[in-house]
Amino acid sequence: MAEITFEITKELGVISETARGWTRELNLVSWNDREPKYDIRDWSPDHTRMSKGVSLTEEEMQKLVELFAARDEEDSFE
Repeated sequence: MAEITFEITKELGVISETARGWTRELNLVSWNDREPKYDIRDWSPDHTRMSKGVSLTEEEMQKLVELFAARDEEDSFE
């Protein structure tokens, strides 16, 4: 299996943290020396290990933000 390389080019923020110190983060990540994408996943405290996550292009992230902003009140958890 080919090695996957990554570089966190910009840390945008922590979404949540587990009791074990892992954090769910939104970052810009370059995978295999490609153009960075928005990336949401859990990271170990030293950023050497990660969980499965999702990477989004600029256009996909914009659409996600639009969909979230346009949701109905009834779609909220509260």
